Amino acid sequence: MQPARKKWPTITVKVLFFGTSGVSQAALLIDAVKRTLRHKGLTYRYVAKGLKLSESSVKRMFARRNLSLGRLERICALMNLEIADLLDLTRAADGSVTELSEKQERELVGNPRLLLVGMLALSHWSASKILETYRFSEAELVGLLTRLDRMRVIDLLPENRIKLRLPRNFNWRKGGPIQRFFEERVQRQFFEASFLRAGELRVMVHGSLSGKSNAVLQQRMRKLAEEFDMLAGQDRRLAHEMREGTSLVMAIRPWELAMFGELRRSKGQKDAGPSRTERRKSNGE
Repeated sequence: MQPARKKWPTITVKVLFFGTSGVSQAALLIDAVKRTLRHKGLTYRYVAKGLKLSESSVKRMFARRNLSLGRLERICALMNLEIADLLDLTRAADGSVTELSEKQERELVGNPRLLLVGMLALSHWSASKILETYRFSEAELVGLLTRLDRMRVIDLLPENRIKLRLPRNFNWRKGGPIQRFFEERVQRQFFEASFLRAGELRVMVHGSLSGKSNAVLQQRMRKLAEEFDMLAGQDRRLAHEMREGTSLVMAIRPWELAMFGELRRSKGQKDAGPSRTERRKSNGE
């Protein structure tokens, strides 16, 4: 006689989350699952096959926002994620701040050591690993982490544990202090490389695009940025020795080299034909 099949309890999402209503959190969780499935190109049919259910049952399950813990875990496995990753995505969508204030960014830029610790915290470094890798005394590091805590960038927990308060998809302010710092101090350094070593790649292409095609490429660039962000989230569970700080820069804009732009005719300027001197030269005078 076969043992009875293990049944997972059906849970409502409010069991998993705290701080907001169960209904809104359930919606956020389902949205996070749907968004991740769509991003990975996984269909309801694929999920149904993985769960050994009909496609209509899967659609109904999402519509009713009624998931057992076991099914949620299996869906995460199909997406190569853990439930913790979904919680992060849900918190990121739950009205969280998606960018720092002008004052916060100025404070970071004004103190290179604070900026470094802030960037390491955003990359999920532990305090012990920061001390091991960089020349900070423990007192100095705790002071910097406390300052980041006051700025509401992190929560500094007992035993100097760091909990990031910003969602994974937060943005630097457009034209803000961090972006200006990048343009003035970082951009040139970043591109002063051959991009021939392992882990490096530089792609430069040029062509004439319509506004519609430009918009399509921008959307795909955003998708790639989301993929980078998702992979970084997955890799944070790995040991520090298996990860390396990595930057991805993408840019697209209608652009022409300045020296070429100087040769352009101004609007309304017509071809006046060859000058008198040029005509004489062409006639052999």
